[in-house]
Amino acid sequence: MSRDDLLLANYAIVKAATEQLVKHSPKAILIVVSNPLDAMAQTALMVSKFPKQRVIGMAGVLDTARFRTFLAEELQVSVENVTAVVLGGHGDTMVPLVRLSSVSGIPLTELLSQEKLDAIVERTKNGGAEIVKHLKTGSAYYAPSAAAVEMAESILKDKKKVLPAAAYLEGEYGISGLFVGVPVKLGAAGIEKIYEIKLSADEQAALRKSADAVKELVEVIQSKQ
Repeated sequence: MSRDDLLLANYAIVKAATEQLVKHSPKAILIVVSNPLDAMAQTALMVSKFPKQRVIGMAGVLDTARFRTFLAEELQVSVENVTAVVLGGHGDTMVPLVRLSSVSGIPLTELLSQEKLDAIVERTKNGGAEIVKHLKTGSAYYAPSAAAVEMAESILKDKKKVLPAAAYLEGEYGISGLFVGVPVKLGAAGIEKIYEIKLSADEQAALRKSADAVKELVEVIQSKQ
C-alpha cells in the first residue's frame, strides 16, 4: 500500500482524532505523523482551526536523517559530520538539495560523482518503501518516532531548533495554501519562523512539482468537507 492509498482511510482517522483533541486540549500544538503526511497535516489544520503555527507535519527531520545516513554510509564518515537539506512533500517528489548539503563544510560535489549523488537522492526519496520491504509487514517506526521526539522536545523546552518540517505556506517559496516541507524554527509557540532558501530555477521547479503532488491529495480531502 502506497502513502497515497492511505489517503481516505487516514483522513477519517485523523479527522476524528483531531476533533477529540480540540475538544479536550484546545491549546495543544499538533505534530502530525500519519501518511500521506502533508495531506494529513492539512486535515488537522482544517478540522482543528488552530493557528497555522500550531499544526506541524513530521517528515523533513525523517527524510533529512535518511539522506544524511545514506551519504555517510557511502563516504564512510560519521553521520554527525553530514549536513543536509530536504524540502518538499513527504514522498517520491521530495527535494534533497545536494547543492546545500556538505560534509564538515565540504560540498558533496567534491566528494562524490554526479552518478553517485543521483543514486543517493533517489534512495532517499524511496527510503520508506525500502524499509517496508525489509520489514515485510508494517511500516517504519523507529526513525519517525525519533524525529517526532526531537520536534516535541524543541517545542516543550523552547530550544528553537531549526529543523525541516511540513509547514502551512502562505506565499513562501511561491506556494500558498499547502503544507510543504521547509526549514522552520520550533519553539514554545510551535513554528516560530519559516526560513526561505534562495533556490535555483531547477530546485524551484522540483519544489513546485512536489507541492503540486500534495495539492492533488488536498483537493480530494477538501471535497470531503
